[in-house]
Amino acid sequence: MSNTKIYTRAEVAATIDHAVLKPEMTVVDIEKNAAFCIREKVASMCVRPGDIALAARLLKGSGVMVSCVLSFPHGADTTATKAFQARQAIQDGAQEIDMVFNIGRFLSGDHAYVAADIKAVVDVAHAAGVVVKVIQESGFLTLEQVAKACELSLQADADFVKTSTGFGPGSATPEIIGVMLRTVGGKMKVKPSGGIRNWETAVAYLRQGVDRLGVGSTEAVLNGKPATETY
Repeated sequence: MSNTKIYTRAEVAATIDHAVLKPEMTVVDIEKNAAFCIREKVASMCVRPGDIALAARLLKGSGVMVSCVLSFPHGADTTATKAFQARQAIQDGAQEIDMVFNIGRFLSGDHAYVAADIKAVVDVAHAAGVVVKVIQESGFLTLEQVAKACELSLQADADFVKTSTGFGPGSATPEIIGVMLRTVGGKMKVKPSGGIRNWETAVAYLRQGVDRLGVGSTEAVLNGKPATETY
């Protein structure tokens, strides 16, 4: 039976991790986006590692979480570096971590390495009560590989599987999300990201059963206007 729930603007906003990740974004951009996130009551503002402490100060007491990316966007840092990045992010105030798994190692078939790489971050994060989302950059993967990547994330005790960085090929699709939900739904949470640029797409994913949305064009999505952002 299909989900036909009617979502309010506030309900959609509460599922959004608002992405503030472009390399050219300034301190003023971070400040403006933090004010926007507080006003719209989104789930979190997702920032670059160097912006975590600033975001934590700006969002303090607002109810909006600080989330951050880790090993972004390629996932190719060493496992030790990723664990250090996680500790630093938490020290700076991150409440959720969106890590990119090692795409090259996964495509090489080195699944044990990938699972251990994720687990190293999960262990650091969970010790501090911090959630970990694993970005698999699904545009590089077949649907069968998407399922395997989900299984590895589950094996490593991560909290979410996530489709895309927004900087790689392709974007989230209903087919990819369907595979994720069938593979780990009920055991892990699911976050589509990349290509969510209008209200209809956002609501369609929520009706499909996802838990969070990665969106850069949040204002356009919530206002039902055409997005000008490319993320």
